[in-house]
Amino acid sequence: MPGPANMDDNDKHFPKDVGIVAIDVYFPSQYVDQAELEQYDGVSTGKYTIGLGQDKMGFCTDREDINSLCLTVVERLMHKLEGHISYENIGRLEVGTETIVDKSKSVKSVLMQLFEESENTDLEGIDTTNACYGGTAALFNAINWIESSSWDGRYALVVAGDIAVYATGNARCTGGAGAVAMLLGNYAPLVFDRRARGIHMQHVYDFYKPDLASEYPVVDGKLSVQCYQHALDMCYERYSRKAEAEGFKEGSSLIDMADGVLFHSPYCKLVQKSFARLMANDFLTDKTPDFQGRYAGLEDFRDIRLDQCYFDKEVEKGFMAASKPLFEEKTRQSTLLSNQVGNMYTPSLYGGLVSHLVSHTIEQLAGQRIVLFSYGSGLAASMFSLRITEDTSQASGLPTLYSCLSDVKSRLEIRQKSSPEEFDRIMKLREDTHNKAPYVPVGPIDTLFPGTWYLTGIDGMHRRSYDRVTPTKLANGHATSSVEPTPMDVSRQRKRKTEDETGSSSVKISSPISISGEASLVTVPSGIPSTVEAKPSSLLEASQSGVAAKLSQS
Repeated sequence: MPGPANMDDNDKHFPKDVGIVAIDVYFPSQYVDQAELEQYDGVSTGKYTIGLGQDKMGFCTDREDINSLCLTVVERLMHKLEGHISYENIGRLEVGTETIVDKSKSVKSVLMQLFEESENTDLEGIDTTNACYGGTAALFNAINWIESSSWDGRYALVVAGDIAVYATGNARCTGGAGAVAMLLGNYAPLVFDRRARGIHMQHVYDFYKPDLASEYPVVDGKLSVQCYQHALDMCYERYSRKAEAEGFKEGSSLIDMADGVLFHSPYCKLVQKSFARLMANDFLTDKTPDFQGRYAGLEDFRDIRLDQCYFDKEVEKGFMAASKPLFEEKTRQSTLLSNQVGNMYTPSLYGGLVSHLVSHTIEQLAGQRIVLFSYGSGLAASMFSLRITEDTSQASGLPTLYSCLSDVKSRLEIRQKSSPEEFDRIMKLREDTHNKAPYVPVGPIDTLFPGTWYLTGIDGMHRRSYDRVTPTKLANGHATSSVEPTPMDVSRQRKRKTEDETGSSSVKISSPISISGEASLVTVPSGIPSTVEAKPSSLLEASQSGVAAKLSQS
């Protein structure tokens, strides 16, 4: 009979070391400062920055949507891998998102335009949706595909992306936006532990989006926090049992077996509270707790029931204090993007993974085991783990994966700060124009990062058109792109040259791009300058003159 007892005999049939070969993240080029937002919203000082643990929040103008975010992160990652991996080497593409702009057409189908040059249309996978869990479901589907009889030896590409926005009120400060792309294969430098997933699924209305005419969710905040903590407890028990059976969790402490513990992060303070709850789980399963060391002062909590203390301030305070040193060691650094960008929904956990990676050297990362907890309202949750190869040589793939993230911190630093007033106006614009057709976006293009895809317009049949910011230096503080024109860029140049000859509005402009000190000829759409003389005073007030307003003709 098939079953767990017979799995060891079949291990030789599985591809070896299935995991993440490369990873990249995209976040918007503008943000609002949370301390300034506190003043603008008229709340007490520290409510967002200390109470929630948030410093900055990234947001999108009407120039970006879920399709453009995913187009950007995929093309960025694939370009960084150029010369190593190409689009024809991808056999599965799946997108996890809860940001819906079309109830039928998938984001994955929009991404297929990136594969046109390679003529690769043989890709399994589609979109996966359940609140913030869709990225994890897509990831598990990709792992399962590689380990199945359906695998044809090619890579899987998993994309998690979302735009998190809330109506005016106390939840708006917990928004954010971003996308993460992960390339999966065998002999990977980041290897997922097999047969060690703790899963919890349950029916509940803690956060949901029943109004398809609005971007805004319906949220029961207190219930959502309770559901998150309950799911964490359930996944802890199930993951621990399986990790023990696989031999990489010894003793009663899950925290001790991990070099990093990462969480889905709606806001950073919840991550810290969740780490404390992990310690509470460790404490209650420890038959001989050390009251002279780690658990000093927690004697009164020996008989607590976790399902009765979700909002017990004394229990929370006790375990947060006791767990703080371990939190600083194993989790704090993974909150970098959450703290600086906000809640990215499906990419949130994987933004935490990126944050952990960029906060350590390759030598520090080598040999680490990372435990991850994923949560999506409604609800779906999982705890799982990966280990990082001990081999730091080029042949291991770890240096290549690490180099894909070398620009993350610098991109955070060169973002443009928007005032709370401007942020509020942009949120109102998004609200007023949601699902509007036809529609020509009014947000500026010159403030976007080089290489960013953006929405050019929506026609009367709700068909969306996109273009890409030329990877060149902008005079508004953005760094020169170190990315050479991709095959897609070359293809676009040919198409635009044809359009020029037939009277189209695109023009050919000679513009220097920093490519290891060389200059290249690039083509940009008419009206998008190769350099910008001055930073616009406002994202909304920036001049739209020269930007091609004509919608793509189908």
